[in-house]
Amino acid sequence: MEKEIWFAAGCFWGAQKFFKLVDGVVRTEVGFVNGFVDNPTYEQVYKDDTGYAECVHIVYDPSLVSLQRLAELFFKIIDPLSLNKQGEDEGTRYRTGAYYKDVEDRAVLESVFRQVAFDLGAPGLPVELGPVEKFYTADEYHQDYLDKNPGGYCHINPELFKLL
Repeated sequence: MEKEIWFAAGCFWGAQKFFKLVDGVVRTEVGFVNGFVDNPTYEQVYKDDTGYAECVHIVYDPSLVSLQRLAELFFKIIDPLSLNKQGEDEGTRYRTGAYYKDVEDRAVLESVFRQVAFDLGAPGLPVELGPVEKFYTADEYHQDYLDKNPGGYCHINPELFKLL
């Protein structure tokens, strides 16, 4: 049985490319999570007044990759101490977060969050954790963007793609 998780990791182009490389990830799509406008466009989200964050929706096979592993990888591609900024991208649309559909996933995610905070010596992290309330798929132009545009911008250190 497949499972789902949504990660907001700054610009969604690099996050999608990264997670597509993970064994056990069945498919990915980029879009917008947890805002308050119905059917937002990229242009609307980019103005930073819709409440949405760019994110990658991941469908995975838990017999091949665990949610814990995916969450640990998520923390490798973000700066977990940065609020509303990843790389050169700044604004609430670039905030970081992990969003789940199945309530039992929360405990796994909380455990990873606690470990990362402990490892960093931080009392907490400015990374959202909660249920996915709304998700809208971004237009085709943004899907698999870095595959279509290999020289395109990505805030993720290219060395991290070699981890997978």
